[in-house]
Amino acid sequence: MSAPRPRQMHLGLFILGTGSHVAGWRQPGAVTSFEDMAAIREIGATAERGLFDLIFMGDNLYADPAAHPSYTSRLEPLTMLSALAMSTSRIGLGATASTTYGDPFSVARAFASLDHISAGRAAWNAVTTANAVSAANFGRDHPDHSQRYAIAEEFVSVVRGLWDCWDDDALVADAASGLYIDPAKVRSLDHDGAFFQVKGPLNISRAPQGQPVILQAGGSAPGQRLAARTADVVFSVVQDLGEAQAQYAAFKAQLPAFGRRAEDVTMLPGVMPVVGRTEREAFDRLAALQGFLSDSNALQLLSDRFGTDMSVYDLDGPVPDIALPDSYHSFAGVMLAKARREGLSLRDVYNLMGAARGHWVLCGSAEQVADTLQHWFESGAADGFNVMPPFFHEGFSDFVDLVVPILQERGLFRAAYEGATLRDHLGLDRPARGVWPARLAAS
Repeated sequence: MSAPRPRQMHLGLFILGTGSHVAGWRQPGAVTSFEDMAAIREIGATAERGLFDLIFMGDNLYADPAAHPSYTSRLEPLTMLSALAMSTSRIGLGATASTTYGDPFSVARAFASLDHISAGRAAWNAVTTANAVSAANFGRDHPDHSQRYAIAEEFVSVVRGLWDCWDDDALVADAASGLYIDPAKVRSLDHDGAFFQVKGPLNISRAPQGQPVILQAGGSAPGQRLAARTADVVFSVVQDLGEAQAQYAAFKAQLPAFGRRAEDVTMLPGVMPVVGRTEREAFDRLAALQGFLSDSNALQLLSDRFGTDMSVYDLDGPVPDIALPDSYHSFAGVMLAKARREGLSLRDVYNLMGAARGHWVLCGSAEQVADTLQHWFESGAADGFNVMPPFFHEGFSDFVDLVVPILQERGLFRAAYEGATLRDHLGLDRPARGVWPARLAAS
């Protein structure tokens, strides 16, 4: 009997065309447009060369010219990833779609289509849409936090139920008999819930993965519950090791209540690595990026993340005592806790947020970055990482070319893709049909 395989990291790429640093696009030679498909194809090729599990594209539903460039001008994610599926062959493709401003049938159909187009590499990032300004684009009032998550619970269950309305072998296409679809193997969902009434079935056969992978990033208690019940991959916002270890343990402890094991969900903290061939080179690069920032950038970003007008506060003064906002719960909670714990000024908080919008910034030589990622991975803080390059292409290719080989040499990361689907990369079983309609009926 062969020995069990050592645990290995999973790596996702969080793709913003201009990079995760709010001013990364100003770096000489950086990608300056998130509408440049040639640049996006190059990013995809680099990620696949680095053997990443998946590319994940976030999204928003409004335009603010003062915000991060990639949040203002971008391609629609499912359209973009369908195009990217044609220039990649193995890497997973994840996109955001809102449970507050979408509908279950359209979301289920779109991601099933992407799974067919990509031969089993699709993933849906199910989000509730934090920012209330999105509501005006849909002629609706923005639901409060608890209502958004109540809607999301039902929405995700309906989507997964729709994905299971077809048996794997329902599409027969038997020319001899003339039978194209076996009607006994396609069922309606007949869902009648508090928020949605959906008959089904989908007008597309069962996805190559059985069901596309579900991604989630909610940090609040309702968000964690939704993720524990339904997610395959969870993105988290952390700033230090102890916090990450506590968050990791607390989340994994919730899974048995939903009949799930710790290994059923991959937890990936977000990290913006600023990598150099030496430590000095890395810190010089970060200093150059920070030099592009201004006080107006700071106040705009802080106001957005904290859900209140921060222009009335002194950037060099202490962090004010403000309540957690209804939006960006996890970002605000992590940053306020860190500020109070470490006595940070408002400018200190901004420098952290401005660098990576509230995510962890890891700056150092390739060896130092690899050492830190290994320590987190081996000390119960992560199953891998959602890598958020500060800019493209060099800010990402340096990670792939300098850090990934060190992780591979240490046996911490794959040396080749061993499967064809995203579920294969994540070590997840292909789900049997019928599980989710049954869970939906029982919920």
